[in-house]
Amino acid sequence: MTTTWHERMTGWHKSSHTHWEENACVEVGTDGTLVGIRDTKQRELPAEVRPVLVVSAPGFTALLTHLSR
Repeated sequence: MTTTWHERMTGWHKSSHTHWEENACVEVGTDGTLVGIRDTKQRELPAEVRPVLVVSAPGFTALLTHLSR
């Protein structure tokens, strides 16, 4: 059986920058070296098909730095 990103990543939590009025929520999890980003609205999908954007931890930090400009 293949481990999904949802199982591999731990500590999934909603972003502190969630936009509640538009239901634009993302969750973030990590395995220590990689960061997973997924759409909260898709929680009903099976883990095998629920998309997860996976980036390196330094890449995620760079993304957040760029977005905060």
